[in-house]
Amino acid sequence: MTETPSATPPERRDRVLDAGALRAMAHPLRVKIFDILSQYGPQTASSLASTLGESSGATSYHLRALAKHDLIREVADRGTGRERWWERPAGGIQFGDPESVRSPSGRAAMYLVMNETLNRRHQLLLQFVGTAAENEPKRWQEGTLVSTATARLTPAQMADLSHRMQALIDETVDAYRDQRGDDVRPVTMRADVFPLPPEGALP
Repeated sequence: MTETPSATPPERRDRVLDAGALRAMAHPLRVKIFDILSQYGPQTASSLASTLGESSGATSYHLRALAKHDLIREVADRGTGRERWWERPAGGIQFGDPESVRSPSGRAAMYLVMNETLNRRHQLLLQFVGTAAENEPKRWQEGTLVSTATARLTPAQMADLSHRMQALIDETVDAYRDQRGDDVRPVTMRADVFPLPPEGALP
């Protein structure tokens, strides 16, 4: 059987984090702030403080640290001198800059950012699974997907699957990122495709 080459991934506008930006992100509270801005849109230091159970002074400090490396930006023409609004620019981020992860400190920063992000997303998933039956209307429950599957693939087949899944996610985000309405809520989409450890090397 002839193997079909993997599809070429679509052009994306992801930002590859350099060492400075990666270190700026490497703080648990900054990861949470960045994630909330990604999911819920513009926030103030006060609104973030209320959500995270922190002081507005602390959230303001971390917002400025993220902004220093252009990870977030102030919303133009919104807010007052005492209340500044912050947003995350459109587009994804990648940890693919070889220079940023070449040193032990760079690798440690990358691990912290990824670990904190995945932990937060996993906690949100567990919260939904544990409370959906009581808290979510049926129309929202029916549209959810929590699925795990396994297939035996070659590297090229795995890459093709990843590209096709990412293309569908990108298409949805591009079409509905800024949608507003009474029946609209932020919806998280996760796509995990990775090889399992070889048989006999399971953790």
